[in-house]
Amino acid sequence: MFHAETLAEWLSFLEAQHPKGQAGIELGLERVRRVLGAMGLSARLPFPVITVAGTNGKGSSVAMLEAVLRAAGHRVGAYTSPHLLRYNERVRLDGEPAADGLLVRGFAQVEAARGEVPLTYFEFGTLAALAVLVEAQVDVAILEVGMGGRLDAVNVVDADAALITNVALDHTEWLGPDREAIGREKAGILRAGQWAVIAEAGPPQSVLDHAQRLGLRLWRRGCDFDWTLGEAGWTWQGPQGSYLLPLPALPGTHQLDNAAGVVMLLEGLRGRLPWTIEHLRTGLATVRHPGRLQCVPQGGVPVWIDVAHNPAGVEALARAMAEESTGGRTLAVFSALADKDAGGMARALAGQVDAWYVAGLPGPRGREADALADLLRQAGLPVAGAWSRPAMAYNAAMDETGVGDRLLVFGSFLCVADILDHIHPSDPEA
Repeated sequence: MFHAETLAEWLSFLEAQHPKGQAGIELGLERVRRVLGAMGLSARLPFPVITVAGTNGKGSSVAMLEAVLRAAGHRVGAYTSPHLLRYNERVRLDGEPAADGLLVRGFAQVEAARGEVPLTYFEFGTLAALAVLVEAQVDVAILEVGMGGRLDAVNVVDADAALITNVALDHTEWLGPDREAIGREKAGILRAGQWAVIAEAGPPQSVLDHAQRLGLRLWRRGCDFDWTLGEAGWTWQGPQGSYLLPLPALPGTHQLDNAAGVVMLLEGLRGRLPWTIEHLRTGLATVRHPGRLQCVPQGGVPVWIDVAHNPAGVEALARAMAEESTGGRTLAVFSALADKDAGGMARALAGQVDAWYVAGLPGPRGREADALADLLRQAGLPVAGAWSRPAMAYNAAMDETGVGDRLLVFGSFLCVADILDHIHPSDPEA
């Protein structure tokens, strides 16, 4: 049995433990269930649990749920992935990353319980996060699904409420080739008797069919609730009435889809986790989520950073950037993993970017900079050059910016993390 005293030692151990499965990805719940039981935990945790799945908007929705429930005075735990700069970001207690010691104890508990059961990096981390949340005795836990839903390690927990943000094409090699197949995977988080919400107006039929098989009422945007935008903010409309609310502190009109789903979900939990309209307003007005349409001005140049990493996510990014007027050029620093539709992502922003600065990414799923540059050139996009890492591409782009120009960084968590660390080595929220 492995033993370590520091978080860094545990993470090094986990990175060396990947079983078969591309880049350490091996979907399935059998191993996780066995270890969860050996840890003395069951699928029903001793506090309300919210599970959030979807192709895009999961992290933003988790952040909004956290902010509102914390404003209401509840002790909130959250588990999200991946992290930007520090592993601790994945497990939050009342909005703060978990301390090293808590995570070390969580990893040690998993290791002591697993025996000979092999676990992936994500499975090990998920079980450790559950141990931390139980030890912290939170009032509510919000769990973000890593990939898909049905076979994702987070789905080992029987949640009291579920939110599906939307369904789009991503991770098709694992989840299926179209929205119907991917929808079936994401609908796997649903349970009979849950309060379940989908924040997408036109979900795949597979999601609706699965809810019907469970005998589950699925609250849908566009049918059961919706939102309208006005000069004084936005109005949420649902079966309980309508609320005039401030715009979320996260930029982009697409965040109102996420916020509307969050409000509908909170309505169903109001009996167990009380909140008021003022708590709702405070949470939405103060929510923070680093790396999602985050503006980090540098020397007078607006630097917009976003972890959009699939075509649907970049389409939302493109709409948000169009809302932010600029008098000059838009330069883009772009990196994408090899299993991502980099061409589709780039085309979504093609009309808004004047020059592309592409960079390579390391690791088994990495993509070389020259290959990415060739792909963009073949699409007729103006490529300024290719660099081995995002921070180098960022420096080159910054050297070319002039008055009124803006810089956009996107395409991968790894890309955003490299540049955030380059700009502010010790503070991902600076």
